[in-house]
Amino acid sequence: MRPQGKLEYGGQAAPLRTCVGCRVRTVKSELLRLVMVEGVIVPDQRGRLPGRGASLHPTLGCLALAERRRAFPRAFRVAVRLDSTRLRAHLEEHDEDGGTA
Repeated sequence: MRPQGKLEYGGQAAPLRTCVGCRVRTVKSELLRLVMVEGVIVPDQRGRLPGRGASLHPTLGCLALAERRRAFPRAFRVAVRLDSTRLRAHLEEHDEDGGTA
């Protein structure tokens, strides 16, 4: 029986996370960790920033879904509207470089 909360990935058990945009559970390494810093959603590429994190596929499509569903305030457990312009700029930069999109 597979351990709960983990997925066999390359012969090893890997932690799972759920994308706040498309709600698909996948391996943590395929998602971008996000944190909230003073009302701004910031990408945490190293996974070391303090605070409650949320995970998102690094695509503009998942970002649009998350914004439409108003998923960020729920994920960060806040009642205020959050600024996602910095996150959008980060994702657009990756799309131009031929990154994951």
